[in-house]
Amino acid sequence: MIVVPQTPAVAPPSHDPGSRIQDPGRFAFIIHPLRISDFARRYPVTRKLPERLVELAFRPVPPRMVSHITGIRSPTGARAEGWFIGLPLTPRTLMDSPLEFVYRRLIQCGRLAESLGAGIVGLGAFTKIVGDRGLTVAHNLRIAVTTGNSYTAATAVDGALLAAQRMGLEPANVTAAVVGATGSIGAVCSQILSRSVGRLILVARTRETLDALQARLRSAGPSTTLGARRADVRVETHVKAAVRMAEVILTVSSATDVLIEPEDLRPGAVVCDVARPRNVSRLVYERRNDVLVIDGGVIEIPGEVDFGFDFGFPPKMTEACVAETILLALEHRYENFTLGRDITLPQVEEIAALARRHGFRLSGFRRFERAIGDDEVERIRQAARHGRFAQV
Repeated sequence: MIVVPQTPAVAPPSHDPGSRIQDPGRFAFIIHPLRISDFARRYPVTRKLPERLVELAFRPVPPRMVSHITGIRSPTGARAEGWFIGLPLTPRTLMDSPLEFVYRRLIQCGRLAESLGAGIVGLGAFTKIVGDRGLTVAHNLRIAVTTGNSYTAATAVDGALLAAQRMGLEPANVTAAVVGATGSIGAVCSQILSRSVGRLILVARTRETLDALQARLRSAGPSTTLGARRADVRVETHVKAAVRMAEVILTVSSATDVLIEPEDLRPGAVVCDVARPRNVSRLVYERRNDVLVIDGGVIEIPGEVDFGFDFGFPPKMTEACVAETILLALEHRYENFTLGRDITLPQVEEIAALARRHGFRLSGFRRFERAIGDDEVERIRQAARHGRFAQV
């Protein structure tokens, strides 16, 4: 029976500092195919089959251990090992299936993680946005669960600002827009951005909640870790109007429809699309060679890391949600860190501080879960600079 949670359950963390050095922290992370072509890596015959048939064929297949992750070693001496657990369900299957079915599959993944010896399991990609975002899964496991969204929020802002600099923009002088600003991730990202940019446009559908967030940002005191700068904060209920005014855009809306089309963006703009489903039309990638659109930052993990699985990233690099799970394992903090829809600024600051302590660093960008090289960024920058606009 699946237990529906009332309040988050928290596993007690280890407080033995000696054990952190002697014993590696152990974690697991759930991955799943993001597109039908991902099945073909292991099952080439699927290339010849209709997509729906492939999805139906894998729907009853139980999760399995995909790889053993080794070699993670912090400059502090702490070590971690883990496992990728593969759930053979596509985003469409996860989003369209009854929640009872999805929860049952995710709990199966968690119990496999328990049997492997993990103290915490991370939810990847669409597994962290279905249902109640990890709460039910956590209440049905003996180990901790995290979505990784705290570190995702921190690195989304870091990635967007770094991308702006690579595009020749000085963050302190730019106008930034947060689409979906009144949501949990959006509000945290807005708080962080307000300390780094010159002007900030908060975008959401409801004016009252926008006004409340604007007032909170204007009255907030300085942060001990993020500095005391304050942006000129404005509000806007129309996405397209806000986007056309901004050089840096962060999208975290829960809307199921595409919100940003190719004609909405100004040349040289930087867009960090954290939302799932995506807020940015795929046509932007195809028609605009003068704007930089990223999913977020790529994190370099310390040590001689072997993930045992090819994500399309350079060696030792992974996404922020994976990195958060690893950080908690390095600390032997087997507790539910980021669950549900609420994310607080203290959570984000805490996980960012842990990342610095353990030598994790932002090292590039990703798009459609693939790394973007410096040469591609430079081509986009030059196209924007010289007005080579490829819209068709």
